[in-house]
Order: sequence, then C-alpha cells, then structure tokens
Amino acid sequence: LATFSFQQDYFTDENRVLKKDPQQDYHLEYAMENSTHTILAFSRELHTCDTNDKSITESTVRVIWAYHHKDMGEAGQNYHGSNRGTKSLRLLNPEKEEVLSASLPYFDLTNKDVLVPDKDTTYWCQMFKIPVQHEKHHVTKIEPLIQKGHENLVHHILLYQCSSNLNDSVLDYGHECYHPNMPDSFLTCETVIFAWAIGGEGFTYPPHVGLSIGTATDPQFVLMEVHYDNPSYTEGLIDNSGLRLIYTPVIRKYDAGVIEAGLWVSLFHNIPPGMPEFVSEGHCTLECLEEALGAERPAGIHVFAVLLHAHLAGRAIRMRHFRNGEEQKLLAYDDEFDFNFQEFQYLKEERTILPGDNLITECHYSTVDRIRMTWVRKVLM
Repeated sequence: LATFSFQQDYFTDENRVLKKDPQQDYHLEYAMENSTHTILAFSRELHTCDTNDKSITESTVRVIWAYHHKDMGEAGQNYHGSNRGTKSLRLLNPEKEEVLSASLPYFDLTNKDVLVPDKDTTYWCQMFKIPVQHEKHHVTKIEPLIQKGHENLVHHILLYQCSSNLNDSVLDYGHECYHPNMPDSFLTCETVIFAWAIGGEGFTYPPHVGLSIGTATDPQFVLMEVHYDNPSYTEGLIDNSGLRLIYTPVIRKYDAGVIEAGLWVSLFHNIPPGMPEFVSEGHCTLECLEEALGAERPAGIHVFAVLLHAHLAGRAIRMRHFRNGEEQKLLAYDDEFDFNFQEFQYLKEERTILPGDNLITECHYSTVDRIRMTWVRKVLM
C-alpha cells in the first residue's frame, strides 16, 4: 500500500500554507485500504514539546479533515476541493462502560407538535407523568430525541422534578416557560434531575449508579424545558423533540442526583460588548454546601460527570474546587469551548464534594462582535 508511505507530520503557517514539520511526532499504528475506504490509526504524545504541534488536553479539540482521490506526490498535497470538514472531539474523555440496553424497557418524553415562535429564544415547558410507578427502578441511560432537521434549533433540554401533589390535569397543556400566564403547577418544578445540550450524545450512568424512579419519594411528575434557538426568526417550525429514558428493575448501589453551580440568569450580571475576553465567576460558597450537605450528606457527594454549559459568547469554562481554603485539582475544564459540542465530561476518578467545600465556576467570554449587553447562564454537574 504505497499510500501509507506518505503518512507524515505537517503543520500550517499563518497563511494556511501546509508545511512538513521538521520534528515528526505522528506514528502510524495501523492502515487498511479497500475500494471504498482508507483507514489510518496513528499515535502521538499528548505534549510533544514541538511549537508546531498543539498539546492534547481534556479541552475540546477541533479535528480538521480533508481528502483527495489521488495520493500525495512529490509536489505536495492535492487540493481537496469540497472534500473537507471539521468535527469537535474530546479526545481524553474516558470510555463509557456501555451496558447493552437493547432489551431494556424505556419511555419517551417528547413535545407534541410545538409551534416554535418566530423569535430568537424560546423556552417551552411541558409536564409529563413518569409511567413507572409503585416499584423502584433505575434509569441507566438518557438519549436525546431531536427531530430530524432541528439539530440547530434545539439548544438544550432540562428535566425538572415537580411536586408529587399534582394530578393528571397538568398534563393537558404545554406553555412558554417564565411567562406571566405560565400555569402555577410549573412553579413547583425546581430540582433539575437531568440536562442535555446541543451536540451532546446520550448520557450513560456508571454501572454502580442510576436515576431512581418508581418510589414515593421519586419524581412522579416532571417538567421538560426545551430551549429553542431561532436566530433567523423562521416561521412555522413544528417540533417534536424530547428525551428517551432507558431503565432497569435491577437496582444499582447508588442513586444519582444533580448539583447546579455557576452563574444564574440575572439582570445584575451581564457582559459588556466589544470585549475580547471577559471573565465571570459564580460561587457555590462553603456556607451553601455546608447547609445543603451537612445534615443529609455529611460524608459528601461523589461527582462522576460534569456538563459545562454556555452560549455563543462562551470561550472557556473552569470548575474550581476548594477545601479548607486550598485549591484542589480542577474538577472539570474546557479551554476550547465549542457552543455546538456540549457533552458530558466523565471524570477519570470520582471526586468527593464535602460539606464546607467551595466551588467556583469560572467563565471566559468574548463579545468583540457585539454592540449590546449579554446575559449569561449556568453549569451543571
């Protein structure tokens, strides 16, 4: 396979001209070619100490690819034309221990023919009743069900637990969230039990953890909040997106929960326009965590995954962790945040958060292309 003799380390200069790197850091591990596919597997050190290479960290990486049907010759590469693209990846995200779920039962929570308003941002709320009742089960995986063609319209989905005192009459309607005419029953839904954001795939809980459903203290009614992002003010969009919850009667050792930390929507917190970098901090104080965990969880809680969430102005997010005034290793970070790729980070090792710890969500923004104030959102764990 003569093609593979040309597997080499190149870089581009400021004019996007491709040049051969004098320090060759990429090594071919495997190669295969047939009439339809060429497959290459290669390796590289995470940090090569080569100024022409980008270090590979836990941040998002933009992979740029291009190809041509002819091999690269002595004169250099052939122009790829339209055979090119990009993809955001988190190369160091640990592999999920996937449990085969094809035979497991599931239920769907989806909107029914929601007419998306012709405005920039809409939050749509719909109440659902959990169909699994009277016996404890664990949700093992949650998958997004995004209507085909609406991948850029549905920005994120939040699932809230509501009061158990509600009745089935609340299931008859959906309504725009945070609206003066919003039903009072929606106000009982305050605790986030799951979150998904644009670009993310399904979330699989660790083998020893599950989201509890079916008992008297578990959610009977849930509110699904869908954020529709319609910057082109397109009219007549009908959406049926939502979530699929896969569950099992085989109970796992621990129940899962969600802790929210970061910057809440507030008129008192905004980002000025024209800023190449603007940093905001959201504090989950030691007093707050002491009150929240001290009585019910004195041994702390164990964090196994983090979803870093921001909008278009977001450039980097860091979740900092302090104990007894000393900063611990970063809980999670993404210094190359991609608005269109917001996926859970699975921690390599679970991190314990104790009563009296302190969390700081550090958000970096850029508003160089804006002329008006910007308001911000939050991060979920």
